[in-house]
Amino acid sequence: MAIRPIVRFPDPRLRRKAEPVAIFGDALHALAQDLAETMRAAPGIGITAPHIGVLERLVVIQLDSDPAPHVYVNPQIIWASPEMLRHVEGSVSMPGVTEELERHARVRVRYSDLSGVEHEEEAEGLMAVCHQHEIDQLDGIFWIDRLSKLKRDRLIKKFDKLHRLGA
Repeated sequence: MAIRPIVRFPDPRLRRKAEPVAIFGDALHALAQDLAETMRAAPGIGITAPHIGVLERLVVIQLDSDPAPHVYVNPQIIWASPEMLRHVEGSVSMPGVTEELERHARVRVRYSDLSGVEHEEEAEGLMAVCHQHEIDQLDGIFWIDRLSKLKRDRLIKKFDKLHRLGA
């Protein structure tokens, strides 16, 4: 296991679509472990392989209430509730800044585990937000793309200022 360097905004790799995982084996297990360690060190509650520069569809999520991380290979949202909720989001690739976004309150996700076995999971609240946020990242949609241009520009200026000051 290793803590890997995190790709920082505005790196163009954060806007590239990740490729489906085709080979389920030791390398995938090691990548998932590295993602979990990197996420905890960031700190964060969700991370994708693209966050560490690996353009594969792999997500690790661990909420504070979870005893262990959840690993999702090739996840896709197959249903989303019409009800929406607002939640403050941020990114391990853009530390120090957050903003409120609107997301679906519940989602159903189809994914494979590290052995290649397919599953479906329904999530609500924070876990639903995490799924949508991380799957967006796999699709090359960085979370700030969901903000209005005004909010996005303000957030980028704030991040740039923090970065210049060494925060």
